[in-house]
Amino acid sequence: MSTTSIVTVYTGKVEVGQNIRTSLSQCVAEELHLPVSRIQMVMGDTQLTPFDMGTFGSRTTPTMSPQLRKVAAATRDLLIGLAAAEWQTDRKRLIAADGRVTDPETKRSLEYAVLVKGQQFTQTISAEEPLIPAAQWTVQGQSLPKVDGRDFVTGKHRYPSDQKLPEILHGKILRPTSFGAALVSIDAHEAEQIPDVTVVHDGNFAGVVAPSAEIASRAVKTIRSEWKAEPQPSNQELFEYLKKNATEGRDPTGDASRYEAGSVEKALASADHRLHQTYTVSYIAHAPLEPRAALAQWSGDNLTVWTGTQRPFGVRSELAEAFRIPQESVRVLMPDTGSGYGGKHTGEAAIEAARLARAAKRPVKLVWTREEEFTWAYFRPAGVIEVSSGLRGDGTIAAWEFHNYNSGAAGIQTYYDIANQRIEFHPTRSPLRQGSYRALAATANHFARESFMDELAHLVNLDPLEFRLKNLKNERLRAVFEAAAKKFGWGQAKAASHGFGIGGGFEKAGNIATCAEVAVDRKGGEVKVLRVVSAFECGAIVNPDNLRNQIEGSNIMGLGGALFEVIEFENGRVLNGRFSSYRVPRFSDVPTIETVLLDRKDMPSAGAGECPIVGLAPAIGNAIFDATGVRIRSLPMVPNGMKAA
Repeated sequence: MSTTSIVTVYTGKVEVGQNIRTSLSQCVAEELHLPVSRIQMVMGDTQLTPFDMGTFGSRTTPTMSPQLRKVAAATRDLLIGLAAAEWQTDRKRLIAADGRVTDPETKRSLEYAVLVKGQQFTQTISAEEPLIPAAQWTVQGQSLPKVDGRDFVTGKHRYPSDQKLPEILHGKILRPTSFGAALVSIDAHEAEQIPDVTVVHDGNFAGVVAPSAEIASRAVKTIRSEWKAEPQPSNQELFEYLKKNATEGRDPTGDASRYEAGSVEKALASADHRLHQTYTVSYIAHAPLEPRAALAQWSGDNLTVWTGTQRPFGVRSELAEAFRIPQESVRVLMPDTGSGYGGKHTGEAAIEAARLARAAKRPVKLVWTREEEFTWAYFRPAGVIEVSSGLRGDGTIAAWEFHNYNSGAAGIQTYYDIANQRIEFHPTRSPLRQGSYRALAATANHFARESFMDELAHLVNLDPLEFRLKNLKNERLRAVFEAAAKKFGWGQAKAASHGFGIGGGFEKAGNIATCAEVAVDRKGGEVKVLRVVSAFECGAIVNPDNLRNQIEGSNIMGLGGALFEVIEFENGRVLNGRFSSYRVPRFSDVPTIETVLLDRKDMPSAGAGECPIVGLAPAIGNAIFDATGVRIRSLPMVPNGMKAA
């Protein structure tokens, strides 16, 4: 093997901006004793890679990394064995390093590729395959740069929306007038008169195919259609609607839907202090920089689709079901895509592109517009959360009752030490299509829990940090709360109209604590987040810079849902489905962000894509209360400033 030779690694995980391509390369390079530059990751190709459930839930680092490390370690052992056989020597004295196996005594050396000699080896790997301990890492634990970062900076990388094929056509879909509307009639005569335009109509599905996206857009706008829809609620009545429309079931993405310990009623009855509050969380959009896109090509009964998705194998199943063909006849490829945040689990665009391509008998690319992405993708669930608690006179929490309606069960269980608890998730009928979002319902549940903890602290005149630590035994969580508070300077004097707040918790095996400083202009109504400090611990750190990027990115993204992001809708129609009316964080909104990393080399590495976001909203809300005495219990907290709060 020359220094330019490459080791190719296959995984069903995908790259959606979290830079997992780099950290997975690091874990293989570590065990195989190779530079990262000689690792090539093939990701998310259903024809080439092993089956994978999907890239979500912060599962890549704790599940895929160990699997690849075991494969790499077993491969290293195999190569050493091949060299030992070649030289008829004791394998224990051989060393694998930098792509070579060397005998230190004889100075003989063979490159990995020479040892393999083009053969294919298949073997069963032991679940107990020994791995290099974190304390001895030389590749993992290092802040290596993004492996293909130059391609993204220079524009060489081709996203799903950049894909091309010979004889490609472009598609556009005729969208309903509202959610759930049925197509009653269609008149596509004018569109059909446009040269090289094909109209596709099948039941409620209608679209066009044209030589360019511009012509396709013009053609679909000429189609006259009539739709029938039932009356639907608006965001003005959302939370009342959710409470009234509870259903049976559980949340398959979260914790257990019901948890009970001790006697809440007895503990509440004997408590010295009692408090009950209700918190609400609005629907928000994922707003990825790259909307959904797909390029579909048929070859007989075989279908190939390039699309941006977090679940290539799931999309393959959707396509196979939609067209009633075997899954083996469908290939899904996922070029590294322009973010997902939990919003690209499903294959709508892939199915639409494939339907158009089958009708046109040519490859068809479909790229959703920004308005389509805002309207027809699914949203982060809205929710109503009711919390009740009883305290003893010394500030010890005696009783805890927590009910979440619709938002979800992720992160619903409390990490505080409370003997008497009742925690329950109540699914409801959602007026909007909803699904996964970064951290799932953990953001909503942490917002309610950590805001309520702040209210309890003030109820018994205790410092919010002191109150948390008094009721918290978990040492890992205590460590991040204490680290964040120390870095932030918790308890120091602050300027007039400024406030400090803290929030944190545990999710997906990560531990987060976030402190925030805000300034509130009550006259003008502006709320400005000035400074955010987060302490995070997720076991042994694989790539410190990348971990820091994940935490900072979570905090910036979390600003939107905390302060102003909200989907406005009425009678089945989204009213603010564009960036000009849907407020996302801007450069001017970004505070000073400081990050404290706690590296636990004695603990397995966990993911960081989700947990860090959950501490921000309660920290900001608690800081707003500290500055103004006004308690805000709804997300977003200040969509129109404090004047409306």
